[in-house]
Amino acid sequence: MKRITLLIALVATLNCVVAQSAKQITLEDIWAKGTFAPRGIQSIESMKDGEHYCVLTRTGIEKYSYTTGEKVETVCAFNGPGSARMAKPLPPIQSYAFSSDEQTILLSSGFEPIYRHSGVSDYYIYKVGDGTFTKISQEGKQRLTTLSPDGTKVAYVRDNNLFYMDLDSQTEHQVTYDGRLNYVINGTTDWVYEEEFAITQGFYWSPDSRRIAYYRFDESDVKEFTMQTWGGLYPENYNYKYPKAGEDNSIVDIYIYNLADGNSIRLNTGSENDQYLPRMQWTKNPEVLAFMRMNRMQNRMELLLANATTGVLKPLYTETDNAYVEVPETWKFLADGKSFIITSEKDGYNHVYLYGMDGKLKRQITSGKYDVVDVCGIDETNKRVYYTSRQHGAINKSLFVTEFGGKKLKTTCLNYNMKMIVANFDNTNVEVPVDESGVVLGSYTAHFSEGCKYYICVYSNANMPPVYTLHDSKGKFVKMLQENVDLRKTMAEYGGEKKTFGTLTTSEGIELNYYIIKPADFDENKQYPLFIYVYGGPGNQQVNNSYGYSDYYWFRMLAQKGYVVACFDGRGTGGRGADFKKMTYRNLGHYECIDAIEAAKWFGNKSWIDEKRIGIFGWSFGGYLSSLCILKGNDVFKSAIAVAPVTTWRYYDNIYTERFLQRPQDNPAGYDDNSPLNFADRLKGNYLLVHGTGDDNVHFQNALDMATALEKADKQFEMRVYPNKNHSIYGGNTRLNLYKLMTDFIMRKL
Repeated sequence: MKRITLLIALVATLNCVVAQSAKQITLEDIWAKGTFAPRGIQSIESMKDGEHYCVLTRTGIEKYSYTTGEKVETVCAFNGPGSARMAKPLPPIQSYAFSSDEQTILLSSGFEPIYRHSGVSDYYIYKVGDGTFTKISQEGKQRLTTLSPDGTKVAYVRDNNLFYMDLDSQTEHQVTYDGRLNYVINGTTDWVYEEEFAITQGFYWSPDSRRIAYYRFDESDVKEFTMQTWGGLYPENYNYKYPKAGEDNSIVDIYIYNLADGNSIRLNTGSENDQYLPRMQWTKNPEVLAFMRMNRMQNRMELLLANATTGVLKPLYTETDNAYVEVPETWKFLADGKSFIITSEKDGYNHVYLYGMDGKLKRQITSGKYDVVDVCGIDETNKRVYYTSRQHGAINKSLFVTEFGGKKLKTTCLNYNMKMIVANFDNTNVEVPVDESGVVLGSYTAHFSEGCKYYICVYSNANMPPVYTLHDSKGKFVKMLQENVDLRKTMAEYGGEKKTFGTLTTSEGIELNYYIIKPADFDENKQYPLFIYVYGGPGNQQVNNSYGYSDYYWFRMLAQKGYVVACFDGRGTGGRGADFKKMTYRNLGHYECIDAIEAAKWFGNKSWIDEKRIGIFGWSFGGYLSSLCILKGNDVFKSAIAVAPVTTWRYYDNIYTERFLQRPQDNPAGYDDNSPLNFADRLKGNYLLVHGTGDDNVHFQNALDMATALEKADKQFEMRVYPNKNHSIYGGNTRLNLYKLMTDFIMRKL
């Protein structure tokens, strides 16, 4: 599709900025000062009336009108009279949730992470009527505290057990008693479910507040992994259950607890460790619970309905695939009680489907050779689905609405148009890509009101920070909420390095998307070193027409220092349909490495690239790929940086690894043929290996075995270890230190 980039009305002073006079980006700007951090709107929540929404600020929860975008009132003031009556001052609030009648608000603070998604917090109840705050529990921090639909109770997890509390009497009731660290978990999930299924909430209130459905994980047979923590006189061991590829999983069950009699029933889900139960939710009928079940190879997924009284199961939906079935991002039971909406890749692309509660397909709501990304809103009254998709190309995420109530599906694009941009945006450094029809391309996200009468749109593109705009359901502009004008001015002051997009074609005829950042004073008659950033993991996308923060400015900083920076999405990545994504099945690393080498050669053939100075950098899967590339592509890459890399898939968790490779005993070649450990003797260039010792995700073991393999092969390399740091390697000055390390390595070795 043809694309045009328009720069709207640069102010005169900014228009005079030239590369020679631009400010130089520093690592302190990125990691210490927050110079380029965008401003946003925190925790947007629609009120039940669909006419108002709330946001979280430092001082309270504020209520706004969708009609005008103006503030109506402060619903909860954190420093109000009610807080003064507390024994201790109210700490900074991090999240909030309303009861169904909106007269009770659940507040959380003091979040302490456990793993990537989980953590414990302190929780408070705020009563709107009398303005009082009450701390829920004096027994220490809790997990996942959730209001019952009627607002009279909360449920939560503490010490691997599930509890609920009656808010009026402050009486705590214990639901389970067998919770024990590294043995049994109730009401939340184990490490591998949290990491790979992105689920920590392990209990759900029924719509009538009479029951709680919850998970029970028996992880007693799962092998433990031990990490040492450093800093004391003697290092301490931290042990947790981590099922590696081919190893035993937790035995997972679903129970339904009845508050009236205090009894639980266990559903007959097929209790074993060779299946997964990755999702559950109540239907609109409080007597019926729905859950997903997948086999261990994850190529068969079922939806089942459970009678909450008898536990009797009824099959609803089944999906199979020759490779693997993705857990649906959307599966929602509609208020009519007769249908549900689900996303699926079964026609080759991710699309939205409407099914009846008899399991029969009613209609496919979206179709075409593009992927739906998110379902943002469902207007059940007017039979409309609002969603984002890759319909304008894999690098863009556009906003659409499809009306599915009539005989024919009617689809409308809700992206901005040039007329709206010119009329409503500040005219300071607005750079927008548009297609030939004037539709503004980039990345859109939408937060819909209850009933979908209004939405708040968040838009950005590769060279423009997010803007927040308010619209009615047909896309009509209501008000600009946040424009990040100051940041746009700052960006212009720091030079003209921009992301630009293109496609390259490999020797196999495969077309790949890429972006490139060149020095502001780029001269095609000169030669520049090339620095490639790569991730490359299944379904992931890095070449996106959306605003990035940290690495984007680091790459711009490198461009200011005379480097060309590029990134590509090879085979196996997302946004281009199931076949493109799943072609790496059973053979991770093979096509990804081929494409990385081909991309480097393609750029290296440009007259303005010094083909003898090509480097590559990646983190996690990208660290795996950058390691593999400098070994298999030792005649192409001069230098590589690998941060927290997997070096053998035998060491990684089973849900992720077996989804793409099957078990080691089923497919040993898939695990070994592309392990960097087996190619250490091929190292010719410069290799920097970085890892945190507290990485609970990709274990430090990977880096140590890589170091051992390189030492055995008598290869020199550089290595940096970050004690006690996890997979993200952050905290305090850590990120600044890391990026100083990598910048120095690039300047010395590329």
